[in-house]
Amino acid sequence: MLSSSRMLFYASIITASVFPTLAFYRCTAAENRPDDVAVEAGFEPLFDGKQLSEWNGDSTVFRVDNDSIVGGQLQEKIPHNFFLATTEEFSDFELQLDFRLMGSDTNAGVQLRSKRIPDHHEMIGYQADLGQNYWGALYDESRRNKILAAPSKAELAKVLKPADWNRYRILCEGRRIQLWINDFQTVDYVETDESIEQSGQIALQIHSGPPGEAHYRNIRIKRIPKP
Repeated sequence: MLSSSRMLFYASIITASVFPTLAFYRCTAAENRPDDVAVEAGFEPLFDGKQLSEWNGDSTVFRVDNDSIVGGQLQEKIPHNFFLATTEEFSDFELQLDFRLMGSDTNAGVQLRSKRIPDHHEMIGYQADLGQNYWGALYDESRRNKILAAPSKAELAKVLKPADWNRYRILCEGRRIQLWINDFQTVDYVETDESIEQSGQIALQIHSGPPGEAHYRNIRIKRIPKP
């Protein structure tokens, strides 16, 4: 039988040899772990949580707050639609982001394959809609001005968190556009009008109406090469 002094001696050797190894492993794993925004292979962030150098829009309407892009305000009515657009254009891609709406009856959306209308505040293009009665719908902004496809409101209500953060997944590939909110598919639409361009800017909207804010964060994109 080992004496108590020898048992303490061997325990100290084991502790000294094992725990530095564990500490090194944990430290290395933490250093090598990717950021949450870029955790999925092939995605790149469109917003770093700090500044808007890759976007253009009205700086009195859009701001950065707590790692999010915030459009609108809660004190006064929104006089017309405002858009914060990427400086780059995209064609085929998968876009993922988190969103949250604040205020009563707020409306907003994410523009896809869109362009600014010269000398006007509006943009033209597809919109992944948010808020009011349009959650998860695909709207044709300033072009056909109608909903192209929309989900079952009853089914979407099972996963939607109207006053909290939600996740949008948007897949644009060829003439097909698919939308998901919180992993529930809301739209699977194929464009049949061959005259409609399938590339353009991505933009974040705050819609005209009562005081309200649209918050967007963790915005990342994966480009899909054309075949």
